[in-house]
Amino acid sequence: MSENPAFGAAVEDLSQAFERRTSLCRPFLRVLPVHGAAVSTLGAPFGSETICASDDTAARLDELQFDLGEGPCWDAMTSRRPVFTADASAADPRWPLFAQAMGESEALSLFAFPLALGSLNIGAVDLYTLGAGTLTTVQVDDAIALSSICARQVLRRSIADQSSTPGEQDQHSDGFSRREVHQATGMVLAQLGVSAADALLIINGYAFARGRTVREVAADIVARRIDFAEEWSDPSETL
Repeated sequence: MSENPAFGAAVEDLSQAFERRTSLCRPFLRVLPVHGAAVSTLGAPFGSETICASDDTAARLDELQFDLGEGPCWDAMTSRRPVFTADASAADPRWPLFAQAMGESEALSLFAFPLALGSLNIGAVDLYTLGAGTLTTVQVDDAIALSSICARQVLRRSIADQSSTPGEQDQHSDGFSRREVHQATGMVLAQLGVSAADALLIINGYAFARGRTVREVAADIVARRIDFAEEWSDPSETL
């Protein structure tokens, strides 16, 4: 349970960000002792793009990591674990080019949290402080909880922003029945212990990532050719 009285409001704001088209960064700033935040997608299938940045410094941090292909956000996404650095400009064998490029940046401490849903790696949240900073265990837990909600919002936006995704084409085609999709949603719900909304979002994200239709993926789930319990248990396997 968060000790921050602002946490509940931040959860509500972030949970409604897709419908309201509000900032995905602001809830993190309301809850955590950081000066800036950026939310980004990384690599395939969504491309490397900054979804939101609270300021120019946060946007620049993302841009450097995109250009160099290394940095905390990449490590957070691939490891699916938070990644921290107390001094981003100090020599670091993990990101030698990034550390060198950070030499003139105002940001000092960086905190990166993965955005993932099921076995789908989406991107990361980058947070920074201007001086030396740390996060308590409770604050890390708050950031992880907010990142989990943020991942769903980013995925919903990414799918909706596509002018014509395979899933949308399939859902509007003649004779398309939702019965198999409902059945597959129930199976994913049981496999992962998530809500029905999240189960359907996982199916849509899986279809989008692999260039398949929702109907095709649903059929494979019902036929037990796809088991998301196995997908979830092996974070190293990305879509």
